[in-house]
Amino acid sequence: MSHGAKRYPTHHGHGEVSFSRYFALYASQIGWIGLGVYLYWNAYWPSSCRPEDLLEIYGCSMRLPENGGWREAALLTWLWATPILIMLEISRHFSKGEE
Repeated sequence: MSHGAKRYPTHHGHGEVSFSRYFALYASQIGWIGLGVYLYWNAYWPSSCRPEDLLEIYGCSMRLPENGGWREAALLTWLWATPILIMLEISRHFSKGEE
């Protein structure tokens, strides 16, 4: 049994968070945003759809796989997964207060 489990035997998942976990969290967030920027700048947008703003990006995103490249497919996935991940994190944050 680990030292933390002895200190908080009934608080599973509610123990102290070390610096390394914060570092890993922020590094992964920076990496996720960096991946999105890389995919956005390197993806080939169809000639009939050249997005100028965020709404147009989401409107045109369903046409990205027409080219068949991996960057376009990955950008489509990234674009639609990011808002879902943000909403899940917000939901998790607000559900903590109900416990």
